[in-house]
Amino acid sequence: MASNIWARKSIEKLVAGVTGEANQLKRSLSATSLVALGIGAIIGAGLFSLTGIAAANHAGPAVTISFILAAVGCAFAGLCYAEFASMIPVAGSAYTYSYATMGEFVAWIIGWDLVLEYALGAATVAVSWSRYLLELLSSWGIHLPTRLVTSPYETLTLADGTIISNGLINLPAVIIVFLLSLLLIRGTQGSARMNNVLVVLKIAVVLVFIILGWSHIDPQNYVPYIPENTGVRSEFGWSGIATGAAVVFFAFIGFDAVSTAAQEAKNPQKGMPIGILGSLIVCTILYVLFSHVMTGLVHYSEFANDAKPAATAFAKTGYDFLQQGLIIAILAGYTSVMLVMLLGQSRVFYSMSQDGLLPKFFGDVHQKYRSPWKTNIFFMIFVSIFAGFVPVSDLGHMVSIGTLFAFSLVCAGVWLMRVKQPGMKRAFKTPLVPFVPIMGILVCVYLMTSLPIEAWYRLALWLGLGLLIYFGYGKNHSKINQEED
Repeated sequence: MASNIWARKSIEKLVAGVTGEANQLKRSLSATSLVALGIGAIIGAGLFSLTGIAAANHAGPAVTISFILAAVGCAFAGLCYAEFASMIPVAGSAYTYSYATMGEFVAWIIGWDLVLEYALGAATVAVSWSRYLLELLSSWGIHLPTRLVTSPYETLTLADGTIISNGLINLPAVIIVFLLSLLLIRGTQGSARMNNVLVVLKIAVVLVFIILGWSHIDPQNYVPYIPENTGVRSEFGWSGIATGAAVVFFAFIGFDAVSTAAQEAKNPQKGMPIGILGSLIVCTILYVLFSHVMTGLVHYSEFANDAKPAATAFAKTGYDFLQQGLIIAILAGYTSVMLVMLLGQSRVFYSMSQDGLLPKFFGDVHQKYRSPWKTNIFFMIFVSIFAGFVPVSDLGHMVSIGTLFAFSLVCAGVWLMRVKQPGMKRAFKTPLVPFVPIMGILVCVYLMTSLPIEAWYRLALWLGLGLLIYFGYGKNHSKINQEED
């Protein structure tokens, strides 16, 4: 029998696999815990790195409006994620959901697309991590060789005015990717207590920045609040605000981590929407205040190509004794985000390999450490290449367009399942279907169209490569099709 690219996994089998005593996870997460989980997953590199770039190149001080627009798109997509998580309360991802609801071909597209979210997301964070590290070392009087701290395509300006250009490779970014990948190979994962500490630490950094920076705002930096469009689409004006929303969308990536915790929620019907929307509301408020203070401390034009804008802005406050502590806290938060992204990426490819869609190489587990070590090594090299040589703004665009595309498919999937299987049990139902899924699709696609055309070319090339691999290998080795045969 010919391979069926629309073959679906049985939802009953997936759910049955997590209801036995051996596999059942304890339902211990309250709505408050889910909100905390979402906040911890959301606050990361997007806020501390891409906010400045979005303000300098696209929105100006109106980047605050960009954050609100991005949050609206996330809210629609988040409600759709919540329904999928209630239908398939398995600790998984959009790849698993789509395999069970929309079939293998769509699952492959989402799984392949998640590389843009996780792997390139980790590369983006690594570049920004490197920038903050250089700022910290510079404050201590330590200066690394300029050829080894930036990519050949970037010019870096430190807070003290030092300009670094003509680089060869961003070596600190490469090193942190290598170290974290090696930790993952050894099966090292942060404990729940450590994760809670990092959540508190990241929120504290944002609050300290807002509170101490507010009194040093220069109102002249807000004039004009919405800079006039230059005549080029996406350069200020409303089109710039929309493009800024697409860029800072990266700052909201991670809210879907709440939906994957449905299996451990005490009451997923109530807890999931509260966790997803609650974390989005809290983070949106913090983001708007943070970006308002940041663009008030420094004129938005000074953030061009600046991957550490928070440090640049905070330097204007005069709280020099807190500057180093702020940077150290941001570095710690970045490290946890990179670890989670690299972990998530390896698990997605591991799952795809287990399903036969990728070679067995990606599913090999280390005998001692019980981790997919070959996948970790592969992405250690893959991510470090991007982190070492690609500018942070380009990386951010690729992550944003890939994630927006995946969210659009999830919204479409919820609408499709309501039509095809309306009687299926759902612990949580997305309200106002098909309005919410349609709006989620429209907002995500609109934000995608606001990104530079180069981002679309790269997405098309990436998906084209994925299709070649699927039809050349995955479709012919699919285990679900072999079982049907």
